Amino acid sequence: MRDCYQRKITYLRVSVTERCNFRCFYCRPREGGAASGRDIPLEHLVRVVDAGTMVGIRKVRLTGGEPLVRKDIVELTARIAGMEEIDDVALTTNGSLLRRYTPALQEAGLKRVNISLDTLKPDRFQRITCSGRLQDAWDGIEAALEYGLYPVKLNTVVMRDVNDDELLDFVALTEKLPLHVRFIEVMPIGESSERAKGQLVTAEEIKQGIESRYGNLEPIKSAAGDGPARYWKVPGAPGTVGFIAPLSGYFCDSCNRLRLTASGTLRPCLCQGDELDMNDLLTRGASRTELAALIAEAVTRKPQGHAEDTIEPVVDRLMSQIGG
Repeated sequence: MRDCYQRKITYLRVSVTERCNFRCFYCRPREGGAASGRDIPLEHLVRVVDAGTMVGIRKVRLTGGEPLVRKDIVELTARIAGMEEIDDVALTTNGSLLRRYTPALQEAGLKRVNISLDTLKPDRFQRITCSGRLQDAWDGIEAALEYGLYPVKLNTVVMRDVNDDELLDFVALTEKLPLHVRFIEVMPIGESSERAKGQLVTAEEIKQGIESRYGNLEPIKSAAGDGPARYWKVPGAPGTVGFIAPLSGYFCDSCNRLRLTASGTLRPCLCQGDELDMNDLLTRGASRTELAALIAEAVTRKPQGHAEDTIEPVVDRLMSQIGG
């Protein structure tokens, strides 16, 4: 189905929980704001995705929060991957529980994985996540490579005076391993909205810093999976370097996604608060056609995008609620 701006909407990001075993400061507050612990029932999630296929959804990404804290995540993956119309099921995770689940997830039909990793320093990792162990995340990365969940992408949010001194260390990973490192501009969402202004390092700054060491990077075609990243590589490296620039760049005109939040609402645009509540329909057992009609309405309500030179702070939800 196409929206009012002739974008073909084929991608649904599903926040399966707002719960997480980390508490990264740019995603959720350190104090208060605890997740409710009441996840959307598995059957409701399956019904939403199934109805979405009626209006053209072909790709699903399971996200959160941390999706692997859901005890039924393998069954959910299998149910969605088993739908004839779904071509691709992917997962975004912090990686800390991935080693434990990788064999079952691959067997269930998971195709690809994105792993959030903002530092390669153990002490800094613990400070950013407020509890995590870098080794656990790295074990998850190795498991994804071992089980062929290609391409394995690392999502690195670059923050000035937090981790911007590690850019070359991440690039060095791509020279050794078939990893696709994506440097992401920090976004003004939730509790970190004000802080993000001073922490922004633009994609162009990041690229210039890398090229000051490596020379001109070699442009390549995108790694598998639709998305806003632009990819480059160090000549001869098995991995790639990508840049996602939601603030300094502009890719709204190619956005092909909807989001199902952890509270059961459809959000046509990450950066705007318009949402359609699906809970009533799901609770009263609405038909597949009724659910598809509401999803179609979300497609028609998808805005053209944000202003090309700025993004207004998103304050109505945390990133863990929207789906990171």
